[in-house]
Amino acid sequence: MKSRFLIPAILITLTFAFLVSLGFWQLDRAEEKRSIEASIKSANTGVVELIESTDALEDKEYYVVRIQGQYLNDKQFIYDNQIVDQAAGYYVLTPFELKGQTKAILVNRGFIPWNGRRDKFADIFVDSDPREIKVQISKPITRIELKSSELDSEFPVLVQAIDIDALIGLSGIELTIVVGLLDASSADGYVRKWEPYTGSIEKHIGYAIQWFLMALVLAIIGIRIGLKQRKK
Repeated sequence: MKSRFLIPAILITLTFAFLVSLGFWQLDRAEEKRSIEASIKSANTGVVELIESTDALEDKEYYVVRIQGQYLNDKQFIYDNQIVDQAAGYYVLTPFELKGQTKAILVNRGFIPWNGRRDKFADIFVDSDPREIKVQISKPITRIELKSSELDSEFPVLVQAIDIDALIGLSGIELTIVVGLLDASSADGYVRKWEPYTGSIEKHIGYAIQWFLMALVLAIIGIRIGLKQRKK
């Protein structure tokens, strides 16, 4: 192999390996989503259980459960920068203190569109009467913040991410590490179109095929260049 072909050969090889790794990464993502889908199905095939301990909630990811207690209206959070049905808005996060427990779970009561006004929140008041609600247990998804947000001390507080430790420090309420997605059958909620995860298995498989095809095309190009160099 001539020395002038050495650098292009190395670049082609590295790019080929990179494209193949991207393809396998997408397959891993598809398998991850498949595993989540299976977990959701297995978690919600029986009776909706009444959970009385906040510690027990932390082992119930994907499960739909019943909990009893009361909302803490004066410690609510506005989870900003959300999109539902192509409308921009926010989720309403309200601590729910379980009966007989000192720890609360943050309940996502649903989505409210801004409707062109970011200077005024909707009326999100909820009374503190004892009640039973149904929620799906979910772990907060960590999302990238373009800049660190400065949290106000006046409730309801506008937040850009669900950082449980930060919310505990701000509210003075001990919160579980999981969040409850309020079921559509429970009152005092807003738009609720919960998705267990973003994306789809088919999308990741499609991306994987694209990366593998690009790697194949690059390999064919590299082989043809190599054959031409050999003839010379």
